[in-house]
Amino acid sequence: MPAGGFAAAPSGDVEFEAKITPIVIISCIMAATGGLMFGYDVGVSGGVTSMPDFLKKFFPTVYNKTKDPTLNSNYCKYDNQGLQLFTSSLYLAGLIATFFASYTTRKLGRRPTMLIAGIFFIVGVVFNAAAQDLAMLIIGRILLGCGVGFANQAVPLFLSEIAPTRIRGGLNILFQLNVTIGILFANLVNYGTAKIKGGWGWRLSLGLAGVPALLLTLGSLIVSETPNSLIERGRLEEGISVLRKIRGTNNIEPEFQELVEASRAAKEVKHPFRNLMKRRNRPQLVIAVALQIFQQCTGINAIMFYAPVLFDTVGFGNDASLYSAVITGAVNVISTVVSIYSVDKVGRRMLLLEAGIQMFVSQVIIAVILGIKVTDHSVNLHRGFAILVVIMVCTFVSAFAWSWGPLGWLIPSETFPLETRSAGQSVTVCINLLFTFVIAQSFLSMLCHFKYGIFLFFSSWVFIMSFFVFFLVPETKNIPIEEMTERVWKQHWFWKRFMDDNEDVGIEINDQKSQKNGCAIGFNLSTSFEF
Repeated sequence: MPAGGFAAAPSGDVEFEAKITPIVIISCIMAATGGLMFGYDVGVSGGVTSMPDFLKKFFPTVYNKTKDPTLNSNYCKYDNQGLQLFTSSLYLAGLIATFFASYTTRKLGRRPTMLIAGIFFIVGVVFNAAAQDLAMLIIGRILLGCGVGFANQAVPLFLSEIAPTRIRGGLNILFQLNVTIGILFANLVNYGTAKIKGGWGWRLSLGLAGVPALLLTLGSLIVSETPNSLIERGRLEEGISVLRKIRGTNNIEPEFQELVEASRAAKEVKHPFRNLMKRRNRPQLVIAVALQIFQQCTGINAIMFYAPVLFDTVGFGNDASLYSAVITGAVNVISTVVSIYSVDKVGRRMLLLEAGIQMFVSQVIIAVILGIKVTDHSVNLHRGFAILVVIMVCTFVSAFAWSWGPLGWLIPSETFPLETRSAGQSVTVCINLLFTFVIAQSFLSMLCHFKYGIFLFFSSWVFIMSFFVFFLVPETKNIPIEEMTERVWKQHWFWKRFMDDNEDVGIEINDQKSQKNGCAIGFNLSTSFEF
């Protein structure tokens, strides 16, 4: 093996030789700017909705509540369905767009899908920055949501497919790192624009989303398509050329043949969404869906969407609340870097389990402090307790950022086989956006009714999902994507019962080829897709 390279054993004694080439690093950084756009959209909405000028123009009822606390309790002054719709409409649009993104990702490729996402982002930014009424504002958010649906479908797949096996986890988490950088960038922008006189600071906050939107668009024009996608669409010469370029070696025949064989099996699948329901694909589907539900039920997006509103609610004041949001955003970025370093060394399971304990403890402490010190119409949150709340929020955010945040995307993107990967990623994004929408649309109302108990609600979910990980989520670090079935699912104490090599064998696919390659590349698929 050449110096600077590494190999992963896919099947038998065959090794996939690969170097960590500059083109891989550059391509992954450019592609991950989709996360930058997503993160900015997440972060900017919470800061903007706490700006008096923005509320006065679009949500005068909420504005009046914030100016006269006697109209409502501390926990309820931001409770407004229209205000929540401003935040959540992006995710509802993304939920719908992801179904179209699944088609373009499969038929056109990962790169064109990222380009479409960039165009949606740019147009959405223009609508938001120039909004004159609530309708125009919501239309802009919907267009941004379409961009999110396309970007979240294509970028994680792109990163998983172009990265060498040994650093696949770290490079894939670049998407999540850019999400956290986007959130921090948005919080810094909000902190600055909130001080602008004249009532137009919120327009600058929304308009600066054009920076990551342009980066994603340009990035999608520069990067190479993945070999997996090219081979899947029959462009074998281009596929082998790109594979040779991104691996930095001429010895790519074993990996190329594996991709060709996986593509051949994938083409037999006429209805990938139906195929997802097959017994052999159930472990990947169940885990992907569960991870997305649990990721949102940690309460992270409630904190990230509404951090300034939340801190203002518990008595920090407008400037202090935005400042505290900046702190949590910085912690988010730093902790995601920790994940990039550790995910391929410590492993996925260890990070998820450790973070579960950390998130549970921090949320319980926050609930106790708010329960004692914050009532409906008074806030006795002295400086020491206020600092402790921020520390506990940062403790929670850091745990999420090195575990459930990036791994919620990484694990599904690396466990689905090629023939169901696009459909599986579509379902993953769909479930994530569905529950993101639910949390975004309901959090302020939940805060009003549950009060401090909202943190106990989320901590109970953290407790449940930690048990799920302990018993049902297998370790996938350093396992080639094409070998997940043989080396992961067939070895797991529970999921191995679903790995039946004889399911639907022999109807239309050559059984001998499937026997030769094992389930790692073909899963012994058939074209009979009866449920």
